[in-house]
Formats: sequence, structure tokens, C-alpha cells
Amino acid sequence: MANKETADLKKKLTELQYEVTQNSATEPPFRNEYWNETRDGIYVDIVSGKPLFSSLDKFDAGCGWPSFTKPIDEEEMVEKDDYSHFMIRTEVRSKSADSHLGHVFNDGPQPAGLRYCINSAALRFIPKEKLEEEGYGEYLKLFEGN
Repeated sequence: MANKETADLKKKLTELQYEVTQNSATEPPFRNEYWNETRDGIYVDIVSGKPLFSSLDKFDAGCGWPSFTKPIDEEEMVEKDDYSHFMIRTEVRSKSADSHLGHVFNDGPQPAGLRYCINSAALRFIPKEKLEEEGYGEYLKLFEGN
């Protein structure tokens, strides 16, 4: 990343958001912004603003981080093998901004059995009632009938 882009990101993001999205850091469990968020809305990439997850696909995995069964758009997810911390995991990154988001595991609820375990610091939550004014009105259809 160019120095200007790095400087701009460091101004835009908090230190934790920068460390998580740019250096693949992990925030503490149960001490992050969205692990227990229960309102309807969508979660977007803190860097690019691209929609990533819906509250309709969020569940309490008991792990202390926001967990989702699937992304809004599979095309926005990039999966990479992660061999850090003496483990074999699958890292998920956003395609548009190459932000580190978290990891995906095969221990989620059925039918897909996936658990996208995501750092709150990589996300911005937009409540359902603010989707239109923030330019995400097309995602209101996700909540019709809910």
C-alpha cells in the first residue's frame, strides 16, 4: 500500500481498526463493539463500505465475536489459508479493500454449517432504520416481513 493510502487510513480508522484490517490483528473476545449487537441492520467493511453481513444471519456462537452463517455477497469474501498461532484456519478478507475480517469455521449451524467469526473492528453496523439515509436502501428488502 502506498504511503499516502496508509496515512489516510490511519487518519480514518482507530488504531485497533487499522491493526485488525491491515495487520490481521484480533480484538479481544467479549470486549468489542458488536459481539452482542441484536438490532436489525447490515455490517459493512469499515474500509470500503461494502456490505458484508446481515443481522438476519448473525447468531450467538458464544465465542465473544460477531458470528454469521453467511455473507450478504459471497463474491466480496476472499478465503486464505492461515497457519499462524500454531493452527490451521481459513482467514476471510474483503475483496474490495483486502481488509482482514476474521475467520470462517465449519462448526456453525445447519444447513451450511459455517461460522464466520468476524472482528467488530473490521465492521461498521448500519441499523435497518438508517439504511436508506446512508445509501444502503437496496438492503431494506432483506428485512421485509421481519
